[in-house]
Amino acid sequence: MDWDASYDVLVVGSGAAGLTAGLTAQLKGMSSLVLEKTELYGGSTALSGGAVWIPMNQYLEEANVGDSTEEARAYLDATVGDRVPSELKEAYLNRGPEMLRYLHERTKHIRFEYTPGYSDYYPEKPGGFSKGRSVEPVLFDLRQLGEERKKMRRANLPTYGMVMNSYEFHKLNMIKRVFAGKKMALRVGMRLMRSVLTGYRPSALGEALVGSLRLSLGEAGGELWLSTAFCDFVLEDGKVNGLVVEREGKKMNIQARRGVVLGAGGFSHNQVLREKYLPAPTSTEWTSAAEGQTGDIIEASLRAGAKLDLMDKVWGAPSAIPPGEKPFFLVAERGIPNMIVVNSGAERYLNEVAPYHEFVDRMYENDKTGAHTIPSWLILDKTSKSRYMFMGLLPGQSFPKRWVESGYIKVGNSLVEIAEKTGLPVDNLTATLDRFNRFAREGKDEDFHRGDSAYDHYYGDPTLPNPNLAPIEKAPFYAIPIYPGDIGTKGGLTIDQHARVLHENGSPIIGLYAAGNCSAAVMGESYPGPGATIGPAMTFSYIATDHMATDRGE
Repeated sequence: MDWDASYDVLVVGSGAAGLTAGLTAQLKGMSSLVLEKTELYGGSTALSGGAVWIPMNQYLEEANVGDSTEEARAYLDATVGDRVPSELKEAYLNRGPEMLRYLHERTKHIRFEYTPGYSDYYPEKPGGFSKGRSVEPVLFDLRQLGEERKKMRRANLPTYGMVMNSYEFHKLNMIKRVFAGKKMALRVGMRLMRSVLTGYRPSALGEALVGSLRLSLGEAGGELWLSTAFCDFVLEDGKVNGLVVEREGKKMNIQARRGVVLGAGGFSHNQVLREKYLPAPTSTEWTSAAEGQTGDIIEASLRAGAKLDLMDKVWGAPSAIPPGEKPFFLVAERGIPNMIVVNSGAERYLNEVAPYHEFVDRMYENDKTGAHTIPSWLILDKTSKSRYMFMGLLPGQSFPKRWVESGYIKVGNSLVEIAEKTGLPVDNLTATLDRFNRFAREGKDEDFHRGDSAYDHYYGDPTLPNPNLAPIEKAPFYAIPIYPGDIGTKGGLTIDQHARVLHENGSPIIGLYAAGNCSAAVMGESYPGPGATIGPAMTFSYIATDHMATDRGE
């Protein structure tokens, strides 16, 4: 083969999976090149909360959370079950903490902190933690990136210039309800003032994680090529020895002496693949994943004999989609008390505060009954609008005029008016609200147990007997259509405990590794806790490059 360039490790994708792979390769003495097909690096990680769910990691130890291998294993068994091989779950439990400690010790910038009280998504299951196992990146000053800062994908969250991590938002969300919310507003406001006065450029969440990984990759000597698209594998005797890529309109053959790590995203932005694999209805307009996630590696991987799994699953994200705008992933909004979600029959069909992936599963399940839950309607009243943040708006702040005038937001001074504007049957809507309001006054949701779980409470109102229940009765009322969005697809290449891509016959494809959303999710059909996407992405990228360093990819 006539190679245009040669490296020990080639990496496809520049999110948490790809950057971790390139960085780890460099730290282990191998040369690496990270390839990103778009003009910006960071992938969906840069748009995410940046949290990492890895039991028994050093940051949890420092916070005296008290996790244990036995409890973590019991929890994965209770959530993931036998949907994925036990050796994959064991590899995650054993190597995840190792990965975080390795990056902490070998870099100056990759640092996390415990997120107090952000519960596992199913804390009542065996081994579940109501105090949570999630850690999130510390704030990162983007000035450290220099010119590379301009090439990073940005989330552009509607926070009015305020930068905050998820724990700070959790407190700020209650600014009108508790003193801790006002105190947090002062803290975040002071940070904004510092930024204005000194040029400090803090970033949080996924942007902070991507920034720290990118800076560490550069300091370790790793390379990153933007606008470079994966085309195909170079295979010799069944072994992946390199890649064919397209850069600046030209095809290039790049050698991978130790191996290739596929750290790309899934196929959220490929309508053809969505219709082929995902439940119907489905649309690229509903996804919050980075636009480059079009499943480019799937066809080439199938030609190489790779096995796929979990192709019918997504990392679900119930979403509101204002006209002409990107989807708004509804997380905290579903925890506020004076709010319900109904199907086309004006009937509740789920616990509105349920973990977001489960929420989307329930939407599809109910839709199959003929109830038409796509879209569903989220209904709230003046009280909730005035008390809590909603879709990036401060408490009491009006919905954008364009949302109301276009008819996207339905506004009514009575339930009859809301029913007329949404097409919901008014008698059913009235009965549903009456029943919900009775539950709210009693503090117990007899139908769907909203507020029973410690997870539900995180975004609820701590001043109420049940943080997630309060009557919906004060006009005006608002109705917003919501869709079964996603933050990425779950299906992809099956891997073993070394992150090697497996052939249909179960044997590893030598020289080919995968992590992140282009691989079949190690979490199976579940979502155990906040950061259960990025945690495995980073862990199995680390495992892949460590395997190359130890076994020379053979």
